[in-house]
Amino acid sequence: MKHGDFTQLAKYYTDRPGYSESVLNCIQAYIAKQQGTDELVVADVGAGTGKLTENLMNLDLPMKGFAVEPNDAMREEGMKSFQGTVQWMKGAAESTGLADESVDWIVMGSSFHWAVAEEAMEEFYRVLKPGGFFTAIWNPRNIESSELHMDIEQIVYDEIKTTKRVSSGSRFTTEEMEAKILGTGYFKEMLFVEGKHEEVMSVDRYMNIWKSVNDIQVQAGGGVDGDF
Repeated sequence: MKHGDFTQLAKYYTDRPGYSESVLNCIQAYIAKQQGTDELVVADVGAGTGKLTENLMNLDLPMKGFAVEPNDAMREEGMKSFQGTVQWMKGAAESTGLADESVDWIVMGSSFHWAVAEEAMEEFYRVLKPGGFFTAIWNPRNIESSELHMDIEQIVYDEIKTTKRVSSGSRFTTEEMEAKILGTGYFKEMLFVEGKHEEVMSVDRYMNIWKSVNDIQVQAGGGVDGDF
């Protein structure tokens, strides 16, 4: 398995937690007001199996749009579980395949850290309508709030002593995001929104989430169906 290759992990991605709909509703309402419309065209880029896509389609205001995903296995899983008013496309942040000025809002859920930021910002600027918006969103675990989570995290680091997180398991600073998003000059302003999101899940689902984590699987050097 290689960093960034999710082919073997696609079947586990549907068990991942979603995103805070209160945060997304807040952003959506702000964008709708700025754009002067009650219906937005949205593109979920790096959509995976459609976890964030589903959240977006359940927001307060009606939306239609696109789910853009480069990995065939991930996209196929998404198309099986979620379609609705969404058009699935093969593409990536650096080359979405979307038409010029066709989208009001581009969103990347727990995937912007895999993109080449400079190329992605140029592509998003091309695709967005004048005054359009880009949102990078993550749902990192609040590890420090739970002794159980802290113990599990320590076990992972004890087993994989050179562990270096690439994914949203690591924390991003506002300075890092500002440099990546505003540094190219395509976007002029940045807003930060944070909210609490909780999900209750079974042990099997929780273990499947760990099996879906690419960077740890690569560093562990084992198959996703083996011991973890």
